[in-house]
Amino acid sequence: MSLSLFIARRYFLSKRKKNFINIISILSMIGIAFSTAALVIVLSVFNGLEGLLSDLYNAFDPEIKIEATKGKSFPVDESLLRKIKSVEGVEVVTEVIEDYAYLRYRDAEMPATMKGVSDNFIEQHRIDNHITAGDLKLRDSLGGYAIIGSGIQYALSIAVKESIYPLQVFYIKNSKTTSIDPSKLYSLRNIEPGAVFKIEKNYDENYVILPLEFVRELMGYDNRRTSLEIKTVAGSDPKKVSAALKQVLGDQFACLTNQEQHKDLYRLIKIEKLFTFLSLTLLILVASINIFFSLMMLAIDKKKDISILFAMGAGTGLVKRIFLTEGALIAFTGAIVGLLLGGIICWAQDQFGLVGMGMENAIVSAYPVKMRLLDFVSVSSVIFVITLLISFYPATLAARSYSTEQL
Repeated sequence: MSLSLFIARRYFLSKRKKNFINIISILSMIGIAFSTAALVIVLSVFNGLEGLLSDLYNAFDPEIKIEATKGKSFPVDESLLRKIKSVEGVEVVTEVIEDYAYLRYRDAEMPATMKGVSDNFIEQHRIDNHITAGDLKLRDSLGGYAIIGSGIQYALSIAVKESIYPLQVFYIKNSKTTSIDPSKLYSLRNIEPGAVFKIEKNYDENYVILPLEFVRELMGYDNRRTSLEIKTVAGSDPKKVSAALKQVLGDQFACLTNQEQHKDLYRLIKIEKLFTFLSLTLLILVASINIFFSLMMLAIDKKKDISILFAMGAGTGLVKRIFLTEGALIAFTGAIVGLLLGGIICWAQDQFGLVGMGMENAIVSAYPVKMRLLDFVSVSSVIFVITLLISFYPATLAARSYSTEQL
């Protein structure tokens, strides 16, 4: 053990009668502990929310989505599909036609977004665990089926299992016509409701998934598609697969990972997390100011002891190290307690859901948390830097004053 650490530890653990210096040191440790715990908890909550959003979007949106960089749709043929499937890491390529439509079931009606998908959409297994009624299928020997969001089912009062009424899907034609016949302005097809999914309010209230051929005939499309959805091989990195697809397809297509499809929302979460980190760092800084006053008063209180060290041949470097170490002991004791406290609270929240969302229709009943080693390292690094800055001036001032007295 170094001499500076030995002396600083003796000052820190001294059993002498408690005085004002000890009280300030204890308050410093308590302030840093609670600030550190709060910072760990908040960062873990943001991680949990980000993970929750990722799980929700992965349930409905693909791992990789291919779109045309110009225009709403693009032609798809076998050569293009073979080119995509040849890329390492690509497992399933689902053809998609997506557009707005108008739904009617018996006497109820509403606008919605129809998403026509090829039959291999089922092989992507994205909504398997989110089916609340009916059977997950797009077609069988009897015909095609619609997979409806729970919000649409509620709004239209759709009976899935015992339905004797078809779901009517209207598509408004984008054409200029002078005909007075309203039927020329839209196309209409009927389909049987087959299943209901429940993922997230935005999807549940707006989307109906339909067979690709049904939508293609309704819209009058030939071989054009609005997008292609990619499922990667298990264990593959979607970012690397997306980069490989970009090289194969060129600039005519945009290959977006799930996070890139929702980049604005993920960017917002990261910005909020950053500002929260900075705000709580200020609390740690305020709590650490007490260390500054504690060290300044300790320097006055221990003036006689440090003079003896100088008389024994100690240099200014030793005095600086003693005060820097004393500040580190105070700060890191509070930091360690705070990190442990924050980790325990996050674990308890994850296991028992101590704090609920407070909303009846919330996706999860309690706030999600996810602890990351990087957050703990970042918090520890911030405390180290703040402690170094706070302790440097008292250590330098004490060493300089004692050194001057010896001249």
